[in-house]
Amino acid sequence: MAAPSPGYSITLQVETPVSFTATTDLAAAVAATGAAVTALDVVESHHSSMIVAVSCDTVDVDHAETVRTAVEALEGVTVHEITDRTFQLHQGGKIETTLRVPLRTRNDLSRAYTPGVARVCKAIAEDKELARQFTIKKNTVAVVTDGTAVLGLGDIGPEAAMPVMEGKAALFKQFAGVDAWPVALDTKNTEEIISIVKAIAPAYGGINLEDISAPRCFEIEARLREELDIPVFHDDQHGTAIVVQAALTNALKLTGKKIEDVKIVVAGVGAAGTAIIKLLKASGARHIVAAGRVGIIERGSQHADSNRQWLADHTNEEGFSGSLKEAVSGRDVFIGVSAPNLLDEADVATMNEGSVIFAMSNPDPEVHPEIASKYAAIVATGRSDFPNQINNVLAFPGFFRGLLDAGAADITDEMLVVAARAIAETITDEELNPSFIIPSVFDPEVSVRVAEAVAQVATPRG
Repeated sequence: MAAPSPGYSITLQVETPVSFTATTDLAAAVAATGAAVTALDVVESHHSSMIVAVSCDTVDVDHAETVRTAVEALEGVTVHEITDRTFQLHQGGKIETTLRVPLRTRNDLSRAYTPGVARVCKAIAEDKELARQFTIKKNTVAVVTDGTAVLGLGDIGPEAAMPVMEGKAALFKQFAGVDAWPVALDTKNTEEIISIVKAIAPAYGGINLEDISAPRCFEIEARLREELDIPVFHDDQHGTAIVVQAALTNALKLTGKKIEDVKIVVAGVGAAGTAIIKLLKASGARHIVAAGRVGIIERGSQHADSNRQWLADHTNEEGFSGSLKEAVSGRDVFIGVSAPNLLDEADVATMNEGSVIFAMSNPDPEVHPEIASKYAAIVATGRSDFPNQINNVLAFPGFFRGLLDAGAADITDEMLVVAARAIAETITDEELNPSFIIPSVFDPEVSVRVAEAVAQVATPRG
């Protein structure tokens, strides 16, 4: 059975006869199903019965029903209600707007709205740059999606993408104090998306493209970068690449290998994989092969997709031809941003001594960490229930904080490199170990360090 996850957390409202062992019996029944008890509270207590709220993490929806059945099998016990805590958290959405200024008197209203606001409007009309000083623009980001590549769910549409976009906005605020707002577009047309984002750009200090499928995401980002005077960041590409580079920097420090010497194979040539490879090369990597669904991208091969053509022109200098399974043999680093269960134990056993495996497919990685760790010196995943979670939250909040603070108009490779370095250096040499190559997303230093590093190399507008 897979491990219980907070993503499938439930709370059961249970009525049970009063006894000295009532709560321990409930906890034992839940634990016997493989669920992880996280809280147990007596909500009401009466002469002959009591109401107990039992919270636990389960594996999936079916497992939650198994827990209910096991609890109801106890003598005299009734389950009155079962609550999915994930759905409960999303009830009514996760974000809201609040006021930064008081609106308690007529004078407040006269300055914040009419007639006083007209003076500010006229000043901005004469100098549009004043919008950064006298509106929300300086600290506001649009999180733009069309819902075509949402997490591991694929094309589920803009409405279904909203919980993720709200979560993204919440992370911006929590970790970097950036105000972000979801913009879910009911169109997949590249030109329409570009046109809409350009039209709404005056209200924002930056654009965060999110969960837009490849290869359209590449053109959308490139065009918007050319046509807007505010930074445009595709988190699926650059956020992922930054954190991967940070983790690999520390992993190689532990294994005593240099990035220019190691042989790397990257599985997945969509938005994330392509960006990872570009940043690896910008950071000094020289020996990379890239694998798509049909095998290794061969040097000099011809592709209609310009991004795959770039990969064919800039990777696989050794001229390797074959499958992914064959490609991992004799490699030092495997980076997966593709699909589950692509490699087995026999495959990872063929990698070089002191190998590094980043298996980041979610929720099921390219190779299970327990198997990978038998042979690899360092293993990382995209999951929170294993050591070394490679999580974009380490990058994008601080990255945008730095962009906004500097008034940057564009994003450069240098910014990506220094952001990765800042994340890696958050962990001291004394702290660094095979199970701790990347800091926690809750480390308050991370966003600050990334913001400062990005702001130092950013070129302000104008």
